[in-house]
Amino acid sequence: MSAIDVLSPGVLTTVQDRGRPGLAHLGVPPSGAVDAPSLERGNRLVGNDRAAAALEATLIGPRLRFRGAALVAISAPGRDERAFAVSAGDELEVGRLEYGARGYVCVRGGIDVAPVLGSRSTDLLSGLGPAPLRAGDVLALGPEPHATPEPLARRDVDVEPVLHFHPGPRDDWFAPDAIEALVGTEWRVSPDSNRVGVRLEGPALRRVRTDELLSEGVVTGALQVPPSGLPILLLNDHPTTGGYPVLAVVTSDDLPVAGQLRPGDRVSFRR
Repeated sequence: MSAIDVLSPGVLTTVQDRGRPGLAHLGVPPSGAVDAPSLERGNRLVGNDRAAAALEATLIGPRLRFRGAALVAISAPGRDERAFAVSAGDELEVGRLEYGARGYVCVRGGIDVAPVLGSRSTDLLSGLGPAPLRAGDVLALGPEPHATPEPLARRDVDVEPVLHFHPGPRDDWFAPDAIEALVGTEWRVSPDSNRVGVRLEGPALRRVRTDELLSEGVVTGALQVPPSGLPILLLNDHPTTGGYPVLAVVTSDDLPVAGQLRPGDRVSFRR
């Protein structure tokens, strides 16, 4: 069994697979890759199971040294996505991502860390799963898979992301023009964003009810609005309950786009 030495972790690199869906009733966030299609593409490129664990790099990726020969792919918007071979002693520096916030370093065999509640994913909110990568970490690789690597066509980059949503469930807590304000604004992604949620900067969305909302279940893609009036788009490591009213919920198909939003990006919403 081969392994990888972490020479530098980059800005934030975590182990991610498809996460822990279906455990919200236990207070467990879904976690997992925020851009699941990119994880799947990278795994297909190296012949892994599509849900195999990989490294999710944020903005600037890690520098790694391989202890043995391996087949590797980096899946991210705008990159030349292809599998390439490395030899024992080779180093890989992922570097700065040109587009999007996150890229996936997939290695044939997958990252072999101990699963927790059926997943190898790092959850930044609850602390479940392995800690974010640090220099000096050693990552084991799983056994050789049976599948054959697949070549894939290059992806186009969406330079003007649009997120589609369904209003509610608490849109009645807001002024009648709140949905129109959400749609009519080009929102800016705040630097204070992470895998828990994307904070958005723009005009405050006005509430008509100011009383306290009892905590209730929330889902990935929910647009919570705190007292500031500035929405927070919940991502994979979000808490399973919340006390801020949810104005709208982004469709599941657009969640990978939301997961690639980086600080300073502009994003629009469409009903």
